[in-house]
Amino acid sequence: MPNKIVITGGPGSGKTTLISFLSENGFQCQQEISRDVILEAQKEGIDQLFLTDPILFSKKLLEGRLKQFEDIHHFKNAPIFYDRGLPDIIAYMDFTKVNYPDDFEKVCHNNRYDTVFLLPPWKEIYKQDNERYESFEEAEKIHHCLLEGYEKYGYEVIEVPFGTLANRMEFIKTSLAL
Repeated sequence: MPNKIVITGGPGSGKTTLISFLSENGFQCQQEISRDVILEAQKEGIDQLFLTDPILFSKKLLEGRLKQFEDIHHFKNAPIFYDRGLPDIIAYMDFTKVNYPDDFEKVCHNNRYDTVFLLPPWKEIYKQDNERYESFEEAEKIHHCLLEGYEKYGYEVIEVPFGTLANRMEFIKTSLAL
């Protein structure tokens, strides 16, 4: 089984850009699905599904991320990098103080990643857009919820320092002894 490695972080931390850079450099990556869920809901006339129905939004994310977690037969025996993991869903719900079904917790307990990297909020690169509605201050709070959320499931979270994409990738490779 390949090592399953999560790269997570709040909005505007450079997470998705780093995942794309890893992919461009030959690493196997699973892309973030939340923007797809948001855009699908917008096509159905729901501007912000997370704000309108956070349980439905989170359930769709949980289903999609669980499918990504389980559907790895086409990957070579090497590390797989995930743009966010299952515990991100719980962390965001904790951030918004929304109660969630117990089965969300069970999925997070039963489907474990090997390593978790957390990117801190980065004010210099932060931008709001149609899918990213949080302020920078909210992004900082989300960062803390992510850290606490992963630690709640027993993960040792490795924080990735600010830097160029190459420096961040090198930090990750060194941490993983790749």
